Amino acid sequence: MRNTPSRVIPIRALTPAAVSAGAAEPDREVVIDLYEKQPKIYPRAVHGWFAGWRWAMVWLTQLVFYGLPWLQWNGRQAVLFDPTQRRFQIFGLLLQPQDFIYLAALLVISALALFFFTAMAGRLWCGYACPQTVYTEIFLWVERRTEGDRLARMRLDSGPWTPVKFARKGSKQTIWILISLFTGFSFVGYFTPIRTLASEAAALSFSPWEWFWVLFYGFATYGNAGYLREQMCKFICPYARFQSALIDKDSMVIAYDSARGDPRGGRSRKADRNTLALGDCLDCKLCVHVCPTGIDIRNGLQNECIGCAACIDACDDVMDRMGYRKGLIRYSTENGVAQRLSRREMLRRVARPRVLIYGALLGAAITTFAVSLWQRPDFRVDIVRDRAALARVADDGAIENVYQLHLVNATERPLHLSVALSNEGNPRDASGNPVLRIVTPTSTTLEAGSSGKLSLRLRLGADAAEPLRGRSSTIGIDITAAGNDGSSLQTMTEKSTFFVPR
Repeated sequence: MRNTPSRVIPIRALTPAAVSAGAAEPDREVVIDLYEKQPKIYPRAVHGWFAGWRWAMVWLTQLVFYGLPWLQWNGRQAVLFDPTQRRFQIFGLLLQPQDFIYLAALLVISALALFFFTAMAGRLWCGYACPQTVYTEIFLWVERRTEGDRLARMRLDSGPWTPVKFARKGSKQTIWILISLFTGFSFVGYFTPIRTLASEAAALSFSPWEWFWVLFYGFATYGNAGYLREQMCKFICPYARFQSALIDKDSMVIAYDSARGDPRGGRSRKADRNTLALGDCLDCKLCVHVCPTGIDIRNGLQNECIGCAACIDACDDVMDRMGYRKGLIRYSTENGVAQRLSRREMLRRVARPRVLIYGALLGAAITTFAVSLWQRPDFRVDIVRDRAALARVADDGAIENVYQLHLVNATERPLHLSVALSNEGNPRDASGNPVLRIVTPTSTTLEAGSSGKLSLRLRLGADAAEPLRGRSSTIGIDITAAGNDGSSLQTMTEKSTFFVPR
């Protein structure tokens, strides 16, 4: 099999002298491989304030993700999205397909929160709570425990295959696969009762769809956290591309203080940096070695920076050992570094119009969402006219209209629903007495989270119908929900029309 040569593009570069002279001919030719293989990144372990926060978020997010399906609420799974029954149960909240608007509201809130926090403090989500970051951190921890830290892993990968290498690689892969499968199992546990799923797992009796989603989500976790890693952040995730539209020179980001750090150079602890005419940066490249995306933050903020602050912990540790002031790499703003602003001055600039607008919109969206959920009715009613026969004339000349009431119980308890004509808006005789009456059963019972129909036939006497010939009258129908103890919970009034033919 012949090897196909990689496709290259020659780039003609001009030297500064040629550029200043306005030369049109190149001094040299540079060849750039468009299909260069990305080198593997070996992030070094780091400890510090921000590393502690990252691991706190790892524990918090995973306790929530793995633990929620096992929680019980009123004798059932606390969080269950049941597509077969078309209902979503979140603790005491029961959502149905008619509640899709709440999902849309959550997406709007998430987007506004992303805008707000990015404009204020950069990629906080990416650095601390993104699943890609969280699972990469977990997989890297396993990798370090089985293969060693950065230099040990590099030596292991470059060396020949030996029983020790095979054992280390095999143990790493085994743990990765187990974590991935448990992650896929927990994911499916949000859609199938997890205790039922656990019994099926013990007998390997998953349904085809359960097998698919457990393996699919597990494979996605394994591939993303084990191999893709920084490739997801650099080439696949779109967030890195539009973050530049959300931040400005007053956004809090991870920044390198070049005025303090440059010129860079190594030295001993006892050396006088003033005598050496060097800045505080030792050019140790630890900030590069700990970066999960392999960038050099000293070159400025880059799209590949996920805001994990590992470089801050590494640099602060070096500064501390050298006896230098910490903060050579720190959370700051571009204006703060350039203008030597104090922390108070930078924080004052963070509260700028863009951030205030995002914050106001986010607060309004959250408030509206919470109020809407709080005022959400216990049941829903849709009244549908029988369009096949708008009106029927009985043998005695009375007029009948038929309606279908579509009822939905949005609670976790059975509801007894009764129907009555409203006191206002319905036709009445000269004495003010109602002349419209219901001639079908007026009550039904709906189980928790279920839906049903109730056929309703209204009759208007011949004498009362005579002055309404050829007209439609607006009517009101009261639907009252009651609990098992007979206590009235909520009454809803729905409008419809009563048609009298000519």
